[in-house]
Amino acid sequence: MSNPEQGSKNTAKLGDFMCFAVYSTNLAYSRVYKPVLEQLGLTYPQYVTIICLWEEDMQTVKGLSEKLFLEPSTLTPMLKRLEAMGYVRRERDTEDERSVRVSLTEAGRQLREKAFDYREITARAAGLTPDEFRTLQKAVVKLRTNLIDAAGSNS
Repeated sequence: MSNPEQGSKNTAKLGDFMCFAVYSTNLAYSRVYKPVLEQLGLTYPQYVTIICLWEEDMQTVKGLSEKLFLEPSTLTPMLKRLEAMGYVRRERDTEDERSVRVSLTEAGRQLREKAFDYREITARAAGLTPDEFRTLQKAVVKLRTNLIDAAGSNS
C-alpha cells in the first residue's frame, strides 16, 4: 500500500491512509461484536474490562485505566454500572485509601466464561488462519505502541 505522506496531495486517496484502515476496521469489528455484546448485555468497554479483571483480579482503577487506554474519569462510571449489574466489586485499598481496587464477583467470572464461548464467532468473521491472526494482532499492537510513543514525545 502506498504511503500518502510520500505521494503528492493530489494522488492520496482515503483508502491509502493507515489511520482510516484502522478506524474502519474497528467499525467493522464493532458490527461483528454487536450481537455478541447484546446477548451478554454489555458494551465493548465493559466486555474488555471483564476480560482484564479475569486475567488479573483486584486491580486498581488507575491500573485498569492504563491497561484499557481509558481515563479514570471514564472508567469509574462504567465500573459503577458493572457493580450495579453484580459483575464487579469496588473497595478502597486497605494499604492506600486513595486507591480503589476492583475485582470480579462470581457472576462476573461466569459472564467471562460465557463471553469466551463467543470467540469463535469473531475469529471466523475475521477470515484469517490462526497464524495470520496472531501475526496481524502483533503488528497492530506494535503500531499502537509506536503511535503512543510518538504522541508522548510530541507533547
